[in-house]
Amino acid sequence: MSKATSEVLERWNFSIETDAEVVEKGVIREKSDKEIMREIQAIMRQIASSITYLPCFDEQCVFDVLAYTDTDVAVPFTWIESDAKLIKNPQMIHKVDTMVSYKVDEWDEE
Repeated sequence: MSKATSEVLERWNFSIETDAEVVEKGVIREKSDKEIMREIQAIMRQIASSITYLPCFDEQCVFDVLAYTDTDVAVPFTWIESDAKLIKNPQMIHKVDTMVSYKVDEWDEE
């Protein structure tokens, strides 16, 4: 948002879903540190590629982190209600998703 006017200039939306079996049944899923790092790197690459399409702002900006939760989830008492911070007449240029496919090179395998 513009620091001066609070106008929403850009809005990023990340959808994070929990694994119901882990939450409800206590099923343990094991992931190596390397696998977790690969997933984070894939998301960061997608974010970085999206930035090339976005305009540069000449004004100071601030940001809010909005969290949408299920109604039965306890949230920290320091959180406050907010509007959705939607952009009027938005230009949708890119959708970032966490699905990435790539060829595994021999040096990637251990």
